Amino acid sequence: MRTELERTRAQIKVHELSEQLRDLIKTMPIDEQVESLNLARSYLHAAGPFFDHPVDNVQWVKSERVKANDYNPNRVAPPEMKLLRRSIKEDGLTQPIVGFPESEEFTVVDGFHRNTICSTDKGVQASTHGYSPVVPLSKDKSNRMASTIRHNRARGTHSIELMVNIVGELKGAGMSDAWILRHIGMDADELLRLKQLSGLAELFKDREFTEVPNEKAGI
Repeated sequence: MRTELERTRAQIKVHELSEQLRDLIKTMPIDEQVESLNLARSYLHAAGPFFDHPVDNVQWVKSERVKANDYNPNRVAPPEMKLLRRSIKEDGLTQPIVGFPESEEFTVVDGFHRNTICSTDKGVQASTHGYSPVVPLSKDKSNRMASTIRHNRARGTHSIELMVNIVGELKGAGMSDAWILRHIGMDADELLRLKQLSGLAELFKDREFTEVPNEKAGI
């Protein structure tokens, strides 16, 4: 059990080291500052109690290195896109982009429209020095697709047409009905309606839905 004196000494040491790191980073050019801050966050994330939560490790990445995925069913209408742009300009970026790290790039899992604004709006680009805030999420493609759907559905936005495409791709990848129902937060009736709307019946022939709890997956 640590004594109060030991805790106080540790806090003073952390304070001193933090000040030294701040003063050192402030002397660097922008790109080196970003690289050093990303590295420091990674070390702090690894040392802290929130390792299971990607938001604890936001990394600033050049916007051109953040690429769209090929399956996102979320579409933002022009008025909402305009509002998102205004929100970022007025409030700053309050939410990071979720991205899958691949080589030197990140593929968007959630936040494509935020990244679009970061990479195209000159005012936002100036304020972020051409960077986008990204939290890395390392999962295989089927689980990344499920993560995208969960993020979209939690906000109440997703395209039925592209949702159908995702379900078809998940089935093609060998995911079971139960897996789909559980991981993207839909029930058997919703899945059945997607079949009827899209002609996906061929994918589900000779298969019966497995009864699973109708739990809406969180983020």
